[in-house]
Amino acid sequence: MTFKIGNHEIGMEYPTYFIADVAANHDGDLERAKLLIRLAKEAGADAAKFQNFQAHKIVSDRGFKTLGGQQSHQAKWKKSVFEVYKDASLPFDWTPVLKEECDKQGIDYFSSPYDFEATDMLERYVPAYKVGSGEIDWIEALEYMAAKGKPMILATGAATLGEVQKAVHAVLKINKDLVLMQCNTNYTASLENFKYINLNVLKTYGLLFPDVVLGLSDHTPGHATVLGAVALGARVIEKHFTDDNNREGPDHLFAMNPKTWAEMVENTRQLEQALGSTDKFVAGNEIETVVIQRRCLRAARAISKGEAITRAMLDVLRPATPGAILPDQLQNVIGLRAIEDILAGQEIRWTDLGK
Repeated sequence: MTFKIGNHEIGMEYPTYFIADVAANHDGDLERAKLLIRLAKEAGADAAKFQNFQAHKIVSDRGFKTLGGQQSHQAKWKKSVFEVYKDASLPFDWTPVLKEECDKQGIDYFSSPYDFEATDMLERYVPAYKVGSGEIDWIEALEYMAAKGKPMILATGAATLGEVQKAVHAVLKINKDLVLMQCNTNYTASLENFKYINLNVLKTYGLLFPDVVLGLSDHTPGHATVLGAVALGARVIEKHFTDDNNREGPDHLFAMNPKTWAEMVENTRQLEQALGSTDKFVAGNEIETVVIQRRCLRAARAISKGEAITRAMLDVLRPATPGAILPDQLQNVIGLRAIEDILAGQEIRWTDLGK
């Protein structure tokens, strides 16, 4: 399965596509958002992604206040959930400005819509729709996006396999261009989170949904998770992006910065080369090694013309001189006669032997 996002071919045979999720790390500053686009491009990202939500259309102020205290990573927030979402919201009128900056930098512009109005607004600006994990069971919204005819990228954090299947089938009925991302939606930046990533779910997705492209939306530090995902077939990677992990805000702590992002891309490109072919053969850079590390049959002593070859007359030694008899033919040599004198240590060839 392959398709295009912008000018990029997406699929198993193509380079991994990296999405830098700026999310709320613009900190309410348009110029800062543009700066992060430039930094993401310099660090090797293929796309910069934002999020279009309106606080009153994504969270219930009353609902969170009646939970009895903010939970999970939200417990560290100094403001209410509603206030944090309100502060982090991206004004719709930033969209053409951010798209223009992405075009200028040669990077794709993305934004995840969290309501129907945002989905409609983004249609003319984005090459694909990214769906956050929290939307996975809102089938109505998934179908609405799918009907726009653009590729979709679906994250599957905090979901059951049944919920994933339902969402995937709903999208594929309408739109065949789908990236399905394994994801763990814990944003605490704890090293304990590695135990919950379950990259092997990508194998399950590959078996159940052979017609989708696999991906990973990740919030762990370092590169282990991304490299593992790529090795398992993921070809779209999304990570949060910032210029400073110490800034105040909900997404800075677990984001990649320009240095770590560039390292991630470089390591992935090396891995892609290393993955190579599924065929097993002598690689081009191993041809000389075959000679110097392999063995061939050699005369353990001088062998006179007409002598019958015994095992005691044979050594199996390096190098495997081209044209010499290889060790797996040893039993076929025993009992044959030398048709020429063979020097001690000399490689033995089939042309040296007869019946």
